[in-house]
Amino acid sequence: MGRIVELDELLAMRREWRHYGTKVAFTNGCFDLLHRGHVEYLQKARALADVLVVGLNTDASVQRLKGPHRPITPQEDRAVVIAALECVDYVVLFDEDTPLNLIRALQPEVLAKGEDYQFHEIVGHDVVQAAGGRVERIPLTAGQSTSQIVARILANSKL
Repeated sequence: MGRIVELDELLAMRREWRHYGTKVAFTNGCFDLLHRGHVEYLQKARALADVLVVGLNTDASVQRLKGPHRPITPQEDRAVVIAALECVDYVVLFDEDTPLNLIRALQPEVLAKGEDYQFHEIVGHDVVQAAGGRVERIPLTAGQSTSQIVARILANSKL
C-alpha cells in the first residue's frame, strides 16, 4: 500500500490507529503548484499529531472552486508530489467542494487549516469538536501563494 490511498483503505488504517491511540491530524487543499508556503504549512500540521492525512481536491473540485483554468497540475501529479513530502503520511482525494464527508468519516483528533480562515469558516470544525478533537489555525508563510506564482509567470510571459 502506498501513501496515496482510497477512503476505504484510510478508514481501515484509522480503526487500527484508534486501537493504538495514534493521534491523527487532517488538512485539505488543492495544492496546485506546490511551493514553500505549502511545505511549511504541512510541516506545521504534521507537528500536531502522530499521523498527517491530506485531503486533496480532485481536478473537477478545483475547477468548481478556482475556475476553468485551474488546476494547473493534474490531480495525479499533485497527489504524488504531496505524498512524497516527509511530513505527509497519507493523501486521499475527494471530489466534493468541501472535505466535510471525509472529515466525518475520518474523525481526526486535529483539524488543521490556514490562519487565513476564520474559525467559523473551517469546514468540519463542529464535527471535530463534537467528537472531542480540536481545530488549529496554522500561520501562513508571507508572500507565498499559487495565485502570486501564476501572476509572476503571466507577467514574465509578456516580456
